[in-house]
Amino acid sequence: MGFKTYTCPISASCGGCEWLAVPYPIQLRRKREEVERLFADLLGDGGVEIHGMDEPTGYRHKAATPFAPGTHGRIRSGFYAKGTHRIVPCASCLVEDPRCRKVLNAVARAAEEEGVSAYEEDHGRGCLRHAIVRAGWSTDELLLTLVTNGQALPHTRELVGRIRELSGCVTSVAQNVNQRRTNAMLGPRSTALMGPGVMHDSLLGVSFEIGPASFYQTNPQQTEVLYRLAIEAAGLTSGMRLLDAYCGIGTIGLAAAASTEGLEVVGVERGEEAVACARRNAEANGLGSRVRFVCADATGYMRDARKGREAFDVVVLDPPRTGSTKAFLESAVALVPQSIVYVSCNPETQRRDVDVLIAGGYRLADLQVVDMFPHTKHAESVAVLTR
Repeated sequence: MGFKTYTCPISASCGGCEWLAVPYPIQLRRKREEVERLFADLLGDGGVEIHGMDEPTGYRHKAATPFAPGTHGRIRSGFYAKGTHRIVPCASCLVEDPRCRKVLNAVARAAEEEGVSAYEEDHGRGCLRHAIVRAGWSTDELLLTLVTNGQALPHTRELVGRIRELSGCVTSVAQNVNQRRTNAMLGPRSTALMGPGVMHDSLLGVSFEIGPASFYQTNPQQTEVLYRLAIEAAGLTSGMRLLDAYCGIGTIGLAAAASTEGLEVVGVERGEEAVACARRNAEANGLGSRVRFVCADATGYMRDARKGREAFDVVVLDPPRTGSTKAFLESAVALVPQSIVYVSCNPETQRRDVDVLIAGGYRLADLQVVDMFPHTKHAESVAVLTR
């Protein structure tokens, strides 16, 4: 019996799904084997398990488009061609929630009708730079963020109304101002144009408020798998204390607290806006008495905690693709937790960091892989280290 295959009319020019032509079971095997190669000397004769999707399409619940002027008053939108800033038009995307691209294309059409100009990257002028959509997985909520080159957004009410008419599914609209000449999509300020300017979703029975700049995984279905593995591997019981570093809006820490009665959680995050959101999420889920969020540098917090003889049974970290730092890892080791759970979106930097933890007296107890991004080379992994 042959493998199911997937096709996309713009895959060659877009370049986002570089493994689209590779049968999905083979994608999973390649990702598993790559992680096994990286950790071969720590795995012995055993391998790792990879957790794939039953249907690896429509999984992205966050999508974005740049805008640029076209001919005859048109506005171009879609994806940047791989390695360029040339926009490839996209009517629909195989890996996105179907609502997302419909909304993004509706923004371009509504802006044309209302005479809102698109951003000219080479000259730094024009109004509409990007649009970003976050669609709920367990809810019907959908947040649209319009990124503009300045505070002024002409015909705001008419524009928002027309976008809603064309898309039929937007529940809230925010405006983000970004005047920097940069590849970063978002600027520092967002305001609500329609509705609350946020959306809500849930993971493992915990509800989360998500704003324009919040970090929230783009594949919620697999995120549940990832977080469940991390929480189960930590061996949590009542009375334990868990430190959630790089906590963002509190997703892992709150999910852990909800799963284990009597667990105390401290989340640490440098972003003030993310910490405020995490605190609201804790209260909304009735977990405020057992979960505390601190706005601080996690490395500094752990050093202070050690000086104050504050103990943690488990440290959980979910750093960016660049991985953690030696200073952070050594500070985590100095707390002498029973286990360290390392969630990673880059197994290469994870392996580098695991060596630091092993040098500090820990051993790799478990390693599993989750396919968060089918049809790409990327995978997430959960490593559990114990003393």
